Amino acid sequence: MDRRVFLGAAGGAAGGAVGLAAPALAQTQNPEIRWRMPSSFPRNLDVLFGSCEKLSQRVLQLTEGRFRISPFPAGEIIPALQVLDGVQAGTVECGHSPALFYVGKDPALAFFTCIPFGMNARQMSAWLRYGDGLALAQETFRPFNTHFLPFGDTGTQMGGWFRREIRSLEDLKGLKFRVAGFAGNVFERLGVVPTQIAPGDIYPALERGVIDAAEFIGPYDDEKLGLNRIARFYYAPGFWEPSSRGGFLVNLRAWESLPPHYRFAVETALAEIDIDQSARYDAWNPPALRRLIANGAQLRAWPREVLQAAWREAHALYDETASRNPQFKKVWDSYRVFRNEQFQWFRVAESAYEAFAFPAAAQS
Repeated sequence: MDRRVFLGAAGGAAGGAVGLAAPALAQTQNPEIRWRMPSSFPRNLDVLFGSCEKLSQRVLQLTEGRFRISPFPAGEIIPALQVLDGVQAGTVECGHSPALFYVGKDPALAFFTCIPFGMNARQMSAWLRYGDGLALAQETFRPFNTHFLPFGDTGTQMGGWFRREIRSLEDLKGLKFRVAGFAGNVFERLGVVPTQIAPGDIYPALERGVIDAAEFIGPYDDEKLGLNRIARFYYAPGFWEPSSRGGFLVNLRAWESLPPHYRFAVETALAEIDIDQSARYDAWNPPALRRLIANGAQLRAWPREVLQAAWREAHALYDETASRNPQFKKVWDSYRVFRNEQFQWFRVAESAYEAFAFPAAAQS
């Protein structure tokens, strides 16, 4: 047989075999996958829950329609404050929830949302991406059978809605305050009675007098919850939430079983949401604040003695917690060094600029 004919025939046969196998191989490499993603936030919070919808749409697009993550608002399939439990147990594959909701499981989890007097959104991004932050987050979540990825940021939050003015530390004594995460422990040391209430339940709790005051996020979301209709004194800043990083929580086994390019699609979509979510809050909070004030909200700044006492108590609490919780100490040691260096740098450029330009613009 002519050798060239043989090779040609063999090549044709091989080509035919590859052609026949290609669809099966493509299906193996690009399987159809369906995940459920409960959120800790209700549907009407269109930035927070809207980010879940954006994630779903973007991942679907990046995987050519083969990986669908279906978002569910708080309480529809998992209670708002039990998203981590659902992910850990494998009841759902993933969830959208801030890590600070679960400080009762491990106080070290708070660092991956925010802590009182912590870093702002840009500084948090730097720590997570170019410091130890993300590796420490994944290490801290691993005992809960969960993989963690950042999921947007609200920026610095407001200090909440109060029925009466807070003029001194004494005015905080006995106050029933809805506040989330590690901040509750700090306020408790100031004489406050803290309580953690799911976002969708804040309004009725405030309306019925179960709580005296409540903090949530900022003007745009607070207006949607209608908190100004019950309490008129609106405090700034939310010194316990100088940023607030959302969490994409994934069952560890589900994450590790994903094809690598599907994991990359999720990571890409989340990186886009990090930029988009902050941009939306920055764009929409100013007009929302003007509307709130026009409708009777009384904007107030925290008394300096409250800020000073909160700073002292927060750092005392961090040191005490670190002395009995090795993981907390490990994260705090990394976080504190990075934060302090960031604060010094921002004083040189960002803060110096803002201290002049912001008041100047207000007077022009």
